Order: sequence, then structure tokens, then C-alpha cells
Amino acid sequence: MALLNKTVGEVVREKAREFPDVEAYVYPEHGIRKTYREFDEETDRLAKAYLGMGIKKGEHVAIWSDNKRQWFLSQFATGKMGAVLVTVNTNYQAAELEYLLKQSESTTLILDEGFKGTSYIDIIRQVCPEAEVSEKGEISCRNLPHLKRIILMTERDEPGMFKWSEFEEKAEGVSDEELEEVFRSLDPEDVINMQYTSGTTGFPKGVMLTHNNIVNNAQLIGDRMKLTEKDRLCIPVPFFHCFGCVLSTLTAVTHASTSVIIEQFNPLAVLKAVQDEKCTALNGVPTMFIAELQHPEFKNFDTSSLRTGIMAGSTCPIEVMKQVINEMGANEITICYGQTESSPVITQTTTEDPIEKRVATVGKPHPHVEVKIIDPVTGEEVPQGQPGELCTRGYHVMKGYYNNEEATRKAIDEDGWLHTGDIAVMDEDGYLDITGRIKDMVIRGGENIYPREIEEFLYTHPSVSDVQVVGVPDPKYGEELMAWIILKAGAEETEESIREYCKGKISYHKIPRYIEFTDEYPMTASGKIQKFKLREMSEERTGIGAK
Repeated sequence: MALLNKTVGEVVREKAREFPDVEAYVYPEHGIRKTYREFDEETDRLAKAYLGMGIKKGEHVAIWSDNKRQWFLSQFATGKMGAVLVTVNTNYQAAELEYLLKQSESTTLILDEGFKGTSYIDIIRQVCPEAEVSEKGEISCRNLPHLKRIILMTERDEPGMFKWSEFEEKAEGVSDEELEEVFRSLDPEDVINMQYTSGTTGFPKGVMLTHNNIVNNAQLIGDRMKLTEKDRLCIPVPFFHCFGCVLSTLTAVTHASTSVIIEQFNPLAVLKAVQDEKCTALNGVPTMFIAELQHPEFKNFDTSSLRTGIMAGSTCPIEVMKQVINEMGANEITICYGQTESSPVITQTTTEDPIEKRVATVGKPHPHVEVKIIDPVTGEEVPQGQPGELCTRGYHVMKGYYNNEEATRKAIDEDGWLHTGDIAVMDEDGYLDITGRIKDMVIRGGENIYPREIEEFLYTHPSVSDVQVVGVPDPKYGEELMAWIILKAGAEETEESIREYCKGKISYHKIPRYIEFTDEYPMTASGKIQKFKLREMSEERTGIGAK
């Protein structure tokens, strides 16, 4: 199939014409459900509100909340009038927000009142105290010279901030013709979405993604899942991350499927939504699926409507994958692999792939996507079956990092190849296995050890619910392995019992020297485990810091 050449807004209009009465989205927690016809009308009106607010095509609009309806509609409304939606991590605090608003040169901030006990209003007051004494829409902030407007997603009265209803009223001053003129001026090669990478090293970087980047990626993702207008996709993953706004909402819209949206992840809310809304697909990071499967009430819910979905965001444990297929009934679940810089999906399994391939690989590259595996030192391609750095090229590679040419040059070489920093192995059938990050690889006494291999082995232990393996400095071998293990409820193990389990099954040098039991891992808001923090914790526990 040829690549599409459409804007986000064109996709919405097309689906509304083809499937006007199919439900576009449902918020089960609020009893809200809208058809594609209504969704098209709502996003037209909101696009006019953006224009009525004086926001121009190409302007940067930052949005900061969990999976609120206002966020969802804004994604597609900006797709109709050309403002670039800058997605803000829900966990951000003052310094991070200030950095993002300044670096992205956002003129507008849309925010909820708060998230999980953090007041977003207090944070923006701290970052931009001038807002309190400014006229609405005329903020002049010393720290944030580009910021002009703050829009609140609620009806709370706050000095210097528009209430949501005041924002919506701005649509009245914009005619259908004016919206149409802007709509027609948009180019599928325009940047429409900007996401800040997690920033596990250095400051986060703003990834510029075009309509063509994300519309085509969403189309190809849904094709691999065999999504149609009859599918209902449960979305508990955060919108601010690619998993939320590309693999979930946009993938649903490109296939006229229904988005069943959970505002904040809660395993019980997900199970209830799947059952009550008869969801056929469910997306989530592995920790979400683990929480659903291990919930004490899991057996009380009927998940038999499930057929497919996506597990992605971090390495998918084989045992968890098997449970999702056998116990949840999602026997056509797919695995995706990629990164924000690649819009984000590079490879994906298909609904027909044999179980071994679906649990042990991240599938094959999407159509229109090139992949090669190179020696990270020499840059030469490695023989099949050998690990190396995965590089990719095609329509899906980002336009670059915003205002950061140096970082863009480091990520994308002169031949257009994006260097992912991930270690991969390709098998004889063309399927890829991601064995870790280049920087996660552990070198013990000259032996390269990939933590993923040890993790997959330890998942087979009947008491182990989750496991993460990292390297710690060692004066004798250079590095040693440390395993952080979360046990299943009621299970009891010791360091020695875990080591005994390994003996005779994996090479001696791969048995973790250090083992710690824990209840949780340090996580990003999008559900990724922060291995760099685990490494820091490991060095503290073992008392051997990097010298």
C-alpha cells in the first residue's frame, strides 16, 4: 500500500464522511460518547477557537494534563488549523516545565488544575508570576518571553488565565470560510506535533513530527492489528507520549475505530471498560498488563471481547505476553518497537505471526521502513544473527530536534539513517529482537552481557513477577550484574534461592552477583523503567560507585 499524503485534519473529515454514525470516542468514567460526525464538528469548532484566540498555523501550543477530553479534542483541532501541539509530561515539576516552555518557544499553555496531588496552577504561578497581574492573552513573562496565553481546562477563575468556556467562545468570531482557508493551506510535511524525549541523558529534546510522520505511522500500526470501524480500542496509556497520541488515538481514528479512553491508568477501570464497552483491543506498557492480570478481581471481569492490542514502551516479558493471550483472550496482540524520533514505530509483529515470534521478537520492519544493524564502533553492517546498533530510514524519521542542530546531526547521519542507540539482532526470517540499549550493555571481564537475556530467564522463575538487571562497577571484572526483583504476592525467596535456580541453566558469568528484592521501580510518567536510576541505586547499595 502506498503512503498517505494527508494532514491529521483530513483524516478526521474523511472518516466522518465514511462512518458518520460509528462512535469516535467514549469516556466510560463520564458517560460521554460521540460519533465521528459529532467528533468532526467538535474539532472544527475547537479549531476555530484556536484561530479566534489569535493562534496561528505553526505556533507552538503546550498541553499539560492527563487523558482529558480537552486534550483529545485539541490533538485533532490543532491538526485542522496547523498549530504545533507540544506535549507535556504529566509528572513535570517547575524546572522541567520552565525548560520545556522556554526551549519549545510555546506561545500558549493549556493545562488542567493538577495531577496526582501536584497543583499545576501553583507551578505555573511559580514559573511565570507575571501571569497573575497580566491581562488574559497578554502575558509578559521575563523567564518565558514567548508565552502569551494560559488556558485552563476547567471553569475555575484564575487571574491571567482563560477558563475553558471563554476559550471555546472564541470560535464565534471565526467563520467556516476562514477555517477552510487555513485547513487547505496545511501541508502534510508541516510539523504538527512536538514531543520531548525522556531525557535520561542531558536535557530533554523536542522531537518534531509532521502530519506525514504520524498519520502514516498510525495507519501502518492499525493495519498490522487489522483494525476496522468495528473495533473498540481501550486507551489507558498517557496521551502526552507517542504511545497515547500515535499508537492509540491516531491509530484508532485512521481506521475509524472507537477510542475508549481512561483518564488515568487504573487496572480496575481498564478491566471494567474492556468488559462494559466490549473492547476488542487494549494498549499498554508491560507494567499495566501485569497490574491488570494480577489484580485480585481480574477473574471477575469478562475480557473475552478482546482480540488485539499493543504491548510496547519497554521490553515485553515473554511470560506476561503468554498470559495476555491465554488469560485475557487477546490472541492477536501485537508488539511494537520504536522511539519518539521514528514517529514512533519501526517494527511490529502481525496478528498471524506464530506465538514464538510474537513473544520473543518485536516483529519485522513496517512497510516503507528501512532497517540495518551496524557495529557501533566501525559503522559496518554486522552479519545476520550478530548484535549491533539498529538504524532506520524512511518517511517515519523525525524532521529533527527543535532548535538543536547538533543533536539532530548526532541522531541522523548524512545518509538519512536514524541511529537508535538500541542493540538488536535479526534472525534468518527477518524478525528483530531488541537486546538492550548500547549504554545498558554490561561488559564483565571482557564478556558482553545483555541484561534482557538474564531478565527473560529470571521471568521463568515461578515466584518472579518482574525483574530488571543492570550493571554495577566492579574492581576485578570491570562490571558485575545486579538483579532487582519484584516477587509475586505471597512468594518468598532469598538471594541464594534465586542463584540456585540459575545454576546449571545459564552461564556462571551471567548469574547476578547482587540480588535485591523491591516493591517498585523508578518510572517515567509514560511507564518506562528508568534504568539509569536503578544503576545509581545499585551503586549505592553495593557501595561501589563509578570511580
